[in-house]
Amino acid sequence: MGSHLFSPITLADIELRNRIIVAPMCQYSADEGNATDWHLMHLGQYAVSGVGLIITEAVGVEMEGRISPGCLSLCSDEHEASLKRIVDFCYNFGNTKMGIQLSHAGRKASTDLPWLGGKPIASSDPRGWPTEAPSAKSYAPEGWETPAALDEGGLARIKNAFIDSAIRANRIGFEVVELHAAHGYLLHQFLSPLSNQRNDRYGGNLEGRMRFPLEVFDAVASVWPKHKALGVRFSATDWVEQSSWNLNESTQFALELKKRGCDFIDVSSAGNSPDQKIDVGPGYQTGFAAEIRRETSLPTMAVGQITEPKQAEAVLRSGQADMISLARGMLYNPRWAWHAAEALNEEAVYAPQYMRSSRALRGLPIPGNPPISTTK
Repeated sequence: MGSHLFSPITLADIELRNRIIVAPMCQYSADEGNATDWHLMHLGQYAVSGVGLIITEAVGVEMEGRISPGCLSLCSDEHEASLKRIVDFCYNFGNTKMGIQLSHAGRKASTDLPWLGGKPIASSDPRGWPTEAPSAKSYAPEGWETPAALDEGGLARIKNAFIDSAIRANRIGFEVVELHAAHGYLLHQFLSPLSNQRNDRYGGNLEGRMRFPLEVFDAVASVWPKHKALGVRFSATDWVEQSSWNLNESTQFALELKKRGCDFIDVSSAGNSPDQKIDVGPGYQTGFAAEIRRETSLPTMAVGQITEPKQAEAVLRSGQADMISLARGMLYNPRWAWHAAEALNEEAVYAPQYMRSSRALRGLPIPGNPPISTTK
């Protein structure tokens, strides 16, 4: 019996050769929103390493929607061309599918690069900009500026920005779009009562708080080709006792997404409050993925301290998730899929230039360059 991890899976009409997903990982290395040589190296290394799908880092649908000045954006022809160079490279030399995560950071925008401290950058600073959110409530009481509460005009503008970025993503050649509604960014801010304190139709009860994220999903779905996959990453819980945004509410959100034709759910957690208390441990979020999968029957990705091949296989074999999304494990070992194949006695996919490193050919003579005979 073969492994689950190396079995194919189909999202919409897009078949992934295996269930190993390179998770979105911010690289903070863009130039005015443009992808750079760093992104070519970063994503290109995974493209030739046998994974099923690569999802880019969070890509701002507006420049003001970026997390930091070093984050990617997709709202201009220049941005589009810079990402197309990366995607073309990955398809020309790689053996994977390419996905993009579309995002707006909301009140958590305009922050510095992690290695420069990661603190909020004031809107008065030349490197910073004013932020927006569902309500005029900052992420934390100290150090964070109060965001402007979005009015209906602002909501329409951001919705149109998601549409424009999705159209550009399709032109570039991406086959999967993931909308970012996790980790305390704008769509998550609408979902959580910690950040959404509106008293109009976009706030209040769960139906109101879900309204704008669902409108964004519908808007993107209206322009994204039906044969390509469209999914959502969301935080299953705020990990804050006072918040009602927990597994129960996030499951209801997933059910609403299913009604609208969502192709997959990427289940993460937390990020919307400095008061969060996370019970961290190996595979600490897989239980959330399992419950959402059970209630919705949607294909789900599990993510969070899944580092070992046999651990990943156990998550899939036990029915907790359909795909495994890896971040830090991939940073540490970009050839994770090759090593997982050996651990699970499976065949990995190699670029022809790297075939000599495969288990089947390791130690054999290089074609056209046989070893020198030592016999006389």
